[in-house]
Amino acid sequence: MEKTYGLKAKDYVGYALGDAAGLLTFGLVGSFLQKFYTNVMFVDAAQITILFLVARIWDAINDPIWGAIIDKRKAGKNGKFRPYLRWASLPLAVFAILMFMPIEGLKGSNWYLIWAYVTYIGYGMMYTAVNIPYGSLASVITTDGGERSTLSMFRSIGAGLGGTPAQILLPMFVYSTVAGSDQTYLDGKKMFIGTVILAILGVLVYQACYGMTKERVAPPEKEKPDLKVTLKALVRNKPFLMLCVASMLLIAAQQFTQAMYNYLFEDYFHKPGMYGLFTVFTYLPMALLLPVLQPLVRKFGKKEVCAAGMALSAVAYGLLWITHTTNVWVFLAFCFLSGLGMTFFVLEVWALVTDVIDYQEILSGQREEGTAYAFFSFTRKLGQTLAGVLGTQMLVWIGYDAKNVTADAVSRMYNVSTVLPAVMCLLMALFLGVFYTLGKRKVLELGLGVTDKNKKEPLEEDK
Repeated sequence: MEKTYGLKAKDYVGYALGDAAGLLTFGLVGSFLQKFYTNVMFVDAAQITILFLVARIWDAINDPIWGAIIDKRKAGKNGKFRPYLRWASLPLAVFAILMFMPIEGLKGSNWYLIWAYVTYIGYGMMYTAVNIPYGSLASVITTDGGERSTLSMFRSIGAGLGGTPAQILLPMFVYSTVAGSDQTYLDGKKMFIGTVILAILGVLVYQACYGMTKERVAPPEKEKPDLKVTLKALVRNKPFLMLCVASMLLIAAQQFTQAMYNYLFEDYFHKPGMYGLFTVFTYLPMALLLPVLQPLVRKFGKKEVCAAGMALSAVAYGLLWITHTTNVWVFLAFCFLSGLGMTFFVLEVWALVTDVIDYQEILSGQREEGTAYAFFSFTRKLGQTLAGVLGTQMLVWIGYDAKNVTADAVSRMYNVSTVLPAVMCLLMALFLGVFYTLGKRKVLELGLGVTDKNKKEPLEEDK
């Protein structure tokens, strides 16, 4: 493949817009869908768990199919991956809107449950249709390790910006107050209006990503992909498998806390409007670490800083559990500490993905970004499901009833909302630090994403 270098600000910003567009609605799913089902549409928590599990069973079939379709598609004049951003973003927005539609006459009914299955699974299919080619896009923008790492960083920034409306702005808008009291509730109509706005905005941002990015690395001429060879190589690709597990836990920890803390700020701290500050305190470290992240990565290595950061997050969540604080500001301070540790992995995960896909090519002799990324994407969806299953089952276990919230249930909610993230962060630190074998030295030995500055060809537009 032709090596590239010298990406400009437009390339980085354009690529970041892809995840910003996706997170505009995906952030809604992580932060509000479970609560929308339980508190607005009165769906039983156990039924939501089954819904999430059925959706992931379908993803096990759907995601590899999409990956194979994308791999077999030849690059056209607009590239191999970018066209999916243009057309698949439209049905994605439609399903997001339908998923959060509060149909008054179907509340608590089996008919609404059928509606939930169709819209949630449809949304997941369209998200796959956009996200797999978007994730694969980074490998054809550049093959330089430093630029890939920077693309990963910008993608994570884009994700943070895209998730901001759902996690920071909407909590100040979608709650209403019961007449004659100070009790608040999630307003389905306001939620729907917010979803429509974000879904339309998501389509527009996807189009901007399409226009600002360019596929410069021509895919090598190769024979028809052999899925069996690829899957066998994936099974032998230990770093790929470990990264999949760690990334699954990352999504699970993020979405579990987003969902559970939505309840916690309303029922434990009695400050639902401050839920947005949880996101601010969690993602603020991202802005603080941007100037020093790349120097730290160059000195210590990607996997090394990510493992250390996850260990710090585990300690922060553990301290939250031990202190069982009732002071919302103390709680937010520990959230800042946990976010500080998690930021390393959040910012570098996509650079790690390109490393393991390169390593996959070494093992199999084939380069199928679509199939490899589809498998990786599926494991991240498993993380989403793990968060949903844990969230709904924890509500059942603690005896949470949206119509009659007890003090004992809220106290147990605090415990599970801090212990489980601590355990997941500890496991991530273990998988990355011990079992993920592509450390700094190994990456240099294999030449993954390493480009000889004296031998590189200029970008096509600079020739």
